[in-house]
Amino acid sequence: QVQLVESGGGSVQAGGSLRLSCAASGRTVGTYAMGWFRQPPGKEREFVGAISWSGATTYYADSVKGRFTISRDNAKNTVYLQMNSLTSEDTAVYRCGITRYISRDAGRYDYWGQGIQVTVSS
Repeated sequence: QVQLVESGGGSVQAGGSLRLSCAASGRTVGTYAMGWFRQPPGKEREFVGAISWSGATTYYADSVKGRFTISRDNAKNTVYLQMNSLTSEDTAVYRCGITRYISRDAGRYDYWGQGIQVTVSS
């Protein structure tokens, strides 16, 4: 089993920044990619960003490209999501996931964190 724990969420005003962290523990054997998804209130879950094991490859949703940056520290088994220039449209529950190969498809993720709330007020 793999456990993922998100942290760093909260409330921020529009234009502000937050950094989310997702720490993995348990049977994280071998290499793995990680990703972030979010679910805005009343909407479906959507892809935010993903990063390969080496960090050399990253994917972003068009809605966050240029504002969000995903990175990872493999020594700490942690992935980060730096979110800048936040708008009310970014309000959502954010969840991290782990998968063997980098993907935008939530169905390819094997384990998920519990989710963390991000609220952006205008």
